[in-house]
Amino acid sequence: MKDLSASIVVYKNSAEMLTKTVQSFLESSQQSKLYIVDNSPTDELKVIVNDPRIIYRFNNRNLGFGAGHNTILREILTDSKYHVILNPDVYFNGRVIDTLYQFMDQHVEIGQVMPKVLYPDGRLQPLCKLLPTPKTLIKRRFLNFHKSSLEKENYRYELRFSGYDKIMDVPFLSGCFMFLRTEALKKVGLFDEQFFLYTEDTDLSRRIHKHYRTVYFPQVTIYHHYQRGSYRNLWLMWCNINSAVRYFNKWGWANDREREFFNQRTIQQFAELG
Repeated sequence: MKDLSASIVVYKNSAEMLTKTVQSFLESSQQSKLYIVDNSPTDELKVIVNDPRIIYRFNNRNLGFGAGHNTILREILTDSKYHVILNPDVYFNGRVIDTLYQFMDQHVEIGQVMPKVLYPDGRLQPLCKLLPTPKTLIKRRFLNFHKSSLEKENYRYELRFSGYDKIMDVPFLSGCFMFLRTEALKKVGLFDEQFFLYTEDTDLSRRIHKHYRTVYFPQVTIYHHYQRGSYRNLWLMWCNINSAVRYFNKWGWANDREREFFNQRTIQQFAELG
């Protein structure tokens, strides 16, 4: 797959975990290029670069998630048909990339696809979501001690009622693994760099969803450690809140008709299937 590429943005990540991600991709796509964008203060992670298909870029500063990936996306848009955004804490078997590649080839109306995502212990990660409202994010961030209310919110927001066992169109697919059609990126643009960390995947997925299908494809599976750093680190929590404010400033707080339309359409597909 010479017309497929991937990028991983790293920042002081575990070399052992990153190696597992790198190996997963390289074993899945023999002729593809993998870009590692290192936002760390040192280039210690360069030690894992042991394959000519890996292109390592050391920035010597933290550009952020979206801006880091954009440095690669600007380069590959004319050469790659598809590009995969990978978190440095995911891993998968050799058939994942090829299966998704074939699925995208068969459905030119799809701009983004995400496989089923599991924790390393096999539990499901519910990473298919509606577009968030301020109420949803406030509940999830600050009111998680109201467990029954939060469960009710997440049941709808994370589409848990779907069973996660069928192909479905979803307006917000997690940024931990984004299999993207580059033609879609040419149309809607790259990551919005006003988001340093968090919500950049919501924003990009939403923009693609406006013009293409954005699809959950559970016939292949990846594993994601999902460390939820913003719940343990004050700086990451600040980044999360700051990005949420920027997101709602961009798209609307209470009044976001496009959000209402996309979310209602997403829910409606289950009524039609049922």
